[in-house]
Amino acid sequence: MRVAALYDVHGNLPALEAVLAEPDVAAADVVLVGGDALAGPMPAETLRLLTGLGARVAWIAGNNEREMFALRGGDQDEGELWDRRAAWTAAQLTPAELDAVAAWPATAVLDVDALGPVCFCHASPRSDSEIFTAISPPERVAPMLAGTPEATVVCGHTHVQFDRVIDGRRVVNAGSVGMPYEDAPGARWCLLGPDVELRCTPYDLAAAADRIRATGLPDPAEMAGVVEHPPGADEATRFFEEAE
Repeated sequence: MRVAALYDVHGNLPALEAVLAEPDVAAADVVLVGGDALAGPMPAETLRLLTGLGARVAWIAGNNEREMFALRGGDQDEGELWDRRAAWTAAQLTPAELDAVAAWPATAVLDVDALGPVCFCHASPRSDSEIFTAISPPERVAPMLAGTPEATVVCGHTHVQFDRVIDGRRVVNAGSVGMPYEDAPGARWCLLGPDVELRCTPYDLAAAADRIRATGLPDPAEMAGVVEHPPGADEATRFFEEAE
């Protein structure tokens, strides 16, 4: 089995369209959607495009999906802008679509060519919001992986790609399709089988930013700016390490 891992799309439909047009994604046996897929400017269109791939799609939930349903229950635990975006995202989906998203699991294990069973999670196997980066000390990350039998773990959440060994496991961050924090432009994703390949797909950032600004997303200009002029990998990594 070959798997294309697409994380953190954040409703950026133009970026997703570009990645799905990649021959290796079209040929993959499974398209693994790694959470935080919808919280962004075009959530319904993003969900429907991915759903249209049928049985090839495997879903896992991210912290944004969890927060979206927490808000429906009256909880508010993120910043005001993110809360408003989560509520807006939920309002764009039909009741049946919301029920489907609510059923997404927190993790998935897939048997990948030459790699064997691979654990896919959003942030860590035990949490959808834990933060670790390419430079986090192994002793801080190891407890996050404890109890995970798979030799390879694929995550996202921090929007910066990396591939490192921690506590005897290969830990890969697939990066972000919709809001990558990297030093060069392009949507980021990961191809697995028979090895692990971190990929970048170019697309028209200015045109995507214009489409984002034209949506009803709360403060679309802010996300459009991040898409068009993202922080670099080192800057984002330092930010996450300091936040943690």
